[in-house]
Amino acid sequence: MSNLNLTVNGTATQLQVDSHRLLVDVLRDQMGLTGTHVGCDTSQCGACTVLVDGQPVKSCSMLALQAEGRHITSIEGLAQGPDGERHPVQQAFIDCHGLQCGFCTPGMIMASVALLQRTPQPSQEQIEHALEGNLCRCTGYVNIVAAVKLAATTMAGATK
Repeated sequence: MSNLNLTVNGTATQLQVDSHRLLVDVLRDQMGLTGTHVGCDTSQCGACTVLVDGQPVKSCSMLALQAEGRHITSIEGLAQGPDGERHPVQQAFIDCHGLQCGFCTPGMIMASVALLQRTPQPSQEQIEHALEGNLCRCTGYVNIVAAVKLAATTMAGATK
């Protein structure tokens, strides 16, 4: 067992983890953050996407110990304000029906948040490129792309 010090959703955390444990397993099993989904276990589907220091990372492809000293944001960490208001991307996915079964949704949302942090007004092509590593078997992506566009507009209005 090794010590792991990291910040998860804004809270400094120290854990004991086995050296072979993946970040997704530590988040889900040790921390109870089950919004991060395990899909394919091969980093193909993106359901396990979290933000590591603001960058989207498939947490099934990262050893937990590689997160030493890093800031991790999971889907649970996106809520804002004292009442836990949804992040604009979360709300846009609801408003645009960008989810059906919901299995890919946390990863799609996290990838979208990362995109909008670095590109506040992305083009259709930039949205599609940012979501390439996230698979959805239900929606056909049209409503997901619409949700990202709506979130971009909403977030731009909030910063004025």
